[in-house]
Amino acid sequence: MSKRILIVTDDAGESQEIYYARHRFLEAGWTPVIAATQKKLLNTVIHDFAPGWNTYIEKPGYLIQADLALKDVKPAQYAAALLIGGRAPEFLRHDRRLIQVVRAMHEQGRWLFAICHGVQILVAAGLVAGRELTCYCNVRNEAELAGARWVNRQSVVDREKRIITAQTWESHPEFYRDIFAHLT
Repeated sequence: MSKRILIVTDDAGESQEIYYARHRFLEAGWTPVIAATQKKLLNTVIHDFAPGWNTYIEKPGYLIQADLALKDVKPAQYAAALLIGGRAPEFLRHDRRLIQVVRAMHEQGRWLFAICHGVQILVAAGLVAGRELTCYCNVRNEAELAGARWVNRQSVVDREKRIITAQTWESHPEFYRDIFAHLT
C-alpha cells in the first residue's frame, strides 16, 4: 500500500488544517501531496472564533504550494484522501474531476477524511446518506439534507465506509488520533 496521502484544498482553504495535516503526516512517515484545481501557490485563510461574533471570522492565511492539479491525480497512488475545510469546498464540490477522484477512492476501499467544510465534498460525491458524521455546525444542515446523521463530537469514525470526519481545526487531537488508529 502506498504511503502517500492526498490532501485536497485550494484558495481559501483553512491554513491550520492544511499545515497541521502536512506536518502531522510527514512526522508519521507518510508523504502528503497537496492537490488543487491548479498546481500553483495557494492563498489560504485563517478562520477563528472571536467573542461577540455569531460565526467565525476570516483573515488572510499562509501561502502554500499545491503539488499537483486535480486533473493529474491518480487515485490508486494514494492510501487516503483528506478534504480540507475553509471556503475552498464551496467551489471544489463542483469540480467533476475531484468528485470522480473521491468516488474512485471510496470504491477502492481507501480512507476518506473530511474536516470542517470538507464534508461538502463528501455530500457532492453522494457518500453521506445514512452515515453518521460530524462537520462544522454551519454545514450540519447540508449534511442532514443529504441524509447524514450529524453528531456533536470532535471526530466521528465510520469504519464500514472508511470515512472519518471532524468539526474544525480545534478537533485536530481527536481527528488525528482516529486517523492514525485506522490508517493502514
